Amino acid sequence: MTSTRGVPTGPAASRPLVVGLGSPDRGDDAVGVVVARAVATRHLPDVDVVAHEDPTDLVELWSGRELVVVVDAVRSGAEPGTLVVIETGAGGERLPESAWGRTGRGGTHAFGLAAAVELARALHRLPGRVVLVGVEAASFDHGAPLSPAVGAAVHTALDAVLRVVVRGTAGLGTVGHGQHDEHDKHDEHDNGPTPRRSREGAAGVPG
Repeated sequence: MTSTRGVPTGPAASRPLVVGLGSPDRGDDAVGVVVARAVATRHLPDVDVVAHEDPTDLVELWSGRELVVVVDAVRSGAEPGTLVVIETGAGGERLPESAWGRTGRGGTHAFGLAAAVELARALHRLPGRVVLVGVEAASFDHGAPLSPAVGAAVHTALDAVLRVVVRGTAGLGTVGHGQHDEHDKHDEHDNGPTPRRSREGAAGVPG
């Protein structure tokens, strides 16, 4: 099991890392964690999965990686359950303010996620590819489950993540609530390991 601390080298550095970002006990804020758990059940042998709550630790979590996918709840004013996928990376340009407004500053971890990406870029610790998968949230009530619209979008977000880590394509753009790629459907009853969790994100991750 690969540690979520320190800079991976060798084979570990070449493995994609999926980070489910969010608070597991704040309604739709848990969607990143739920999607990360779903990725872990796919038994992908060369993919590391982490559920994490604090975006300020992302620079350490992804340092040394070549490909990272971050899944998070966002709030941009779109219909709840809408999916948006944006890609950046060490070799790319900074995303425009409008793009960050949809997946970063409009999200529940707004400043932290955007700041983590740009801090990592400034420190030359940003992975070559960073794909942000945002799910439009409806509610962040403490102790609440996922809202129906966001719960229905989990499979769509899972498809988006698998498209990146398995096929290598990001499918950038926005997907309306309830839409997903028919070719990316998977058996909902697969069993597998729980995500590898960072120290701060380990407690209270929904089962």
